[in-house]
Amino acid sequence: MKISSNIKNIANEVTSWRRQLHSNPELGYEELWTSDFISQKLESFGIEVHRGLGKTGVVGILKGSKHVGGNRSIGLRADMDALPIEEENEFSYKSKFQGKMHACGHDGHVAMLLGAARVLSQEKNFNGTVHFIFQPAEEGGAGGLSMIKDGLFDKFSMESIWGLHNWPGLEVGKIGIHKGAVMASADKFHVLVKGNGGHAAMPQATNDPVLATSAIIQSLQQIVSRKQNPLDSVVVSVTQVNAGTSFNIIPQQSEFIGTIRTINRNTRASVHKQFLDICNMTASAYGCSTEVDIINGYPVTVNDPNESEKAIAVAENIIGKKHVKTKLAPSMGAEDFAYMLEKKSGSYIWLGAGEERVGSMLHNSKYDFNDEIIPLGIAYWQELVKQELPVHGV
Repeated sequence: MKISSNIKNIANEVTSWRRQLHSNPELGYEELWTSDFISQKLESFGIEVHRGLGKTGVVGILKGSKHVGGNRSIGLRADMDALPIEEENEFSYKSKFQGKMHACGHDGHVAMLLGAARVLSQEKNFNGTVHFIFQPAEEGGAGGLSMIKDGLFDKFSMESIWGLHNWPGLEVGKIGIHKGAVMASADKFHVLVKGNGGHAAMPQATNDPVLATSAIIQSLQQIVSRKQNPLDSVVVSVTQVNAGTSFNIIPQQSEFIGTIRTINRNTRASVHKQFLDICNMTASAYGCSTEVDIINGYPVTVNDPNESEKAIAVAENIIGKKHVKTKLAPSMGAEDFAYMLEKKSGSYIWLGAGEERVGSMLHNSKYDFNDEIIPLGIAYWQELVKQELPVHGV
């Protein structure tokens, strides 16, 4: 593994930053302490700082050595928000705030990008401009989209955008890179089933929305099992059902909510139509009607194949070809870096965080970022910048 002496020399300090961030988690669009922390570090490295995009987002700008004079530019992105989870760890740097914790490793993502900013600001051995993008509200708040709407790509010119995520289940020292879909779209649905309620002892006088709801939920499973190519991953999950007020009353209506996940943009649209048709037709068969609301969430996260090849070359140069995994299946989780990849070419990689075990998985109340991977994360950013903005040519 190729880790420069400059990175090794700051690894302990970057780890201390990571643990400070872990102790001070903030939810989406509330990252005031976090953005202050980031801005102070960037300014101390001599990096130009811009704040306020996406409310709490931070963008640092670093140009390569003046004698090089390159005009190319790229963006490196880290997410910085925490989750509304009560932390169950007992180490010294556990969350200071009840009901908030860094349970997805965004503290580590921020620390690694700050580490890269420090090393690159010291060396400046690249030809062009690097934008260090610290994004709020990844966990459901679409902070990436908010930064774009606030002019991220209009105010800061960049040719490509790059991201990474720590990945429990992938061994430390390995990197996963997809040439296409990485993460799924994440859409929500709310279905209201309207019937004709009445006395539970006289069901013949009603059109039972509870019975219709049960049939709809069962029928929706055919979307995955019978209407989709088994090789084209789709998830339709009903996660909550509400109906009724008493054991002897058939209610007037019932409702349920859940999520739809796909890894193909065209499939996403067809699944939405199938969902709507099944709800309406099944309800009608039971003498009921429906109001279906499908709310588009994060789109599919899709790497540009050419940029992924570049990311692969970077990773192979650091850890060797055998440790770079390019055949991993996409995750059915979602990531709002997808919005950035819709606007700019780029690639989003998985940085191996170790084997799956209790407390190691994302969104777990006992999760903690694996500090062992910090040097590799910094090295990836450093090598990527050198490759994309080479000193020897434009």
